[in-house]
Amino acid sequence: QLQLVESGGGLVQPGGSLTLSCAASRFTLDNYAIGWFRQAPGKEREGVSCISSSGGRTNYADSVKGRFTISRDNAKNTVFLQMNNLKPEDTGIYYCAAVGLFRRCVSYEYDYWGRGTQVTVSS
Repeated sequence: QLQLVESGGGLVQPGGSLTLSCAASRFTLDNYAIGWFRQAPGKEREGVSCISSSGGRTNYADSVKGRFTISRDNAKNTVFLQMNNLKPEDTGIYYCAAVGLFRRCVSYEYDYWGRGTQVTVSS
């Protein structure tokens, strides 16, 4: 079964940047759409950005448009989330997830999940 592992989280000051990675094992990612989701304490998990299996279609939450960029390198079996101009409200646990067909960038559409990586934006 597809397994996903996130990495790249950490502590960063407001205005800083981080790049998150989602690496797959057991199966390759080229047949899967990938989504990045985040969950802040006491809040519902929300979709941040999603990308189709080929990379030809992307989706961004309004709150991150212009600041975050999702990309994938299927040859490396990895999906990335470049996060620029980070804000305190970006703080949360970031998860990557996979689904066979990209429909909507909402958590219930996704079948396989990583365990998450913590992103903290604070001065």
